[in-house]
Amino acid sequence: MKHAAVHAKLLIVAAIWGLGWPAGRIVAAEVTPIFAAWIRYVIVAGLFLLYMNRNQDWSYPSLTQWKSIVFIAFFSTFVYQAMFMYGMKYTAAGDASLVITFNPLFTAVLAVIFLNQRFTWRLLLGLGLAFTGMLVIFTQSPNTDIPEIERWIGNAFIAGAALTWAASSIIMKKLMSETPADAQEPLTPVLVTVWASLIGLLLLTPWAGIEVLMEGAAMPSIEAWLAIGFLAIFSTVLAYVWFADGIHLIGASKSSFYIYLVPPFGILGGWFILGEQLGPTLLVAFILIVSGVAIAQKHEDENKQAS
Repeated sequence: MKHAAVHAKLLIVAAIWGLGWPAGRIVAAEVTPIFAAWIRYVIVAGLFLLYMNRNQDWSYPSLTQWKSIVFIAFFSTFVYQAMFMYGMKYTAAGDASLVITFNPLFTAVLAVIFLNQRFTWRLLLGLGLAFTGMLVIFTQSPNTDIPEIERWIGNAFIAGAALTWAASSIIMKKLMSETPADAQEPLTPVLVTVWASLIGLLLLTPWAGIEVLMEGAAMPSIEAWLAIGFLAIFSTVLAYVWFADGIHLIGASKSSFYIYLVPPFGILGGWFILGEQLGPTLLVAFILIVSGVAIAQKHEDENKQAS
């Protein structure tokens, strides 16, 4: 099969991103949220710098592009990581892996508000199905060993993470497709991610320092260190580079299909690694949310055809 290696890599990417949820749960149980995110991004920044130097793929943003990168770094790294770590402190990995799939729906809604895209019946139907799926997760999760109020708090943080990522995605799309007057070309996805990661690390640093002063810095166990390493090396750096390669070689639509496989890996990872519960409500929520996302993506296709 043509591009078989690319599809195999994308399947591994889905598994890595899915297993990132139980890894986050392990880290959140031992390390304070912002300090954990800071450690992760110290590793991420170092690896991205090595990757860029090896590939000699440096390109420095213009002033206009820098402004967008700071915005992206604030939402996709600083706020997102805070929401992610606080969410994983409270909710189950399987539940969180389903809630985060709201990301493309939030992106579509924000595109209507800020990019003047049309609000179609497909988007409305997609939102209705997905919100029903989220309601199932909030109220009927099989992970009843976690107090319900904690799961609600954690799921709300993860939903907030999806919203902040969606906000940064709107700017990412413009940054990677448009050339400002003071720039020579748009930035590549990898460059956007690298620069946003470096700026995000700078934003995380003072908050992590304050958190350590107030709460102390607990030394992670070997298990937690392995989980942090997994999140940094595999979930952030390797998986993103492979996903970007997939978009380049087979296109965004075919690559995005593998995103639908992330929740099953997250749910099974939570069950196998953390002993979380499986139940039919997780399947119901998965079908509802993924169906909603798929219908909403048809809405995006309609807007592209109309523009």
